[in-house]
Amino acid sequence: MSKADEGTCPPTFEREMGCTEAEWLRWLPGAVRGAPLQVETGRAQVTLGPGRLALQWQVLTPRVMALVRIPRLHVSFCFEGVAPAERDAFMRYFDLHTRRGGG
Repeated sequence: MSKADEGTCPPTFEREMGCTEAEWLRWLPGAVRGAPLQVETGRAQVTLGPGRLALQWQVLTPRVMALVRIPRLHVSFCFEGVAPAERDAFMRYFDLHTRRGGG
């Protein structure tokens, strides 16, 4: 397999998300573009064609900077049976959907 075939999104990775669990749960259906989604406490599974994405999350203590408190979640992503190009496309949309505006 060439480097170009590997894509840029690894099959498994972890992230810290700046959101509450309630926000995360509201975002998920739209972030997965309506793909079949099963949600349980602290985890979810997304069916992506013949493959799947397993998500697990844990609430972290908020990040505090002076008077600002930023909620945090630790999220694990595990793709199984999803081609590299499909992982890349999925995560591009997922990231755009979950990105907060700033200003």
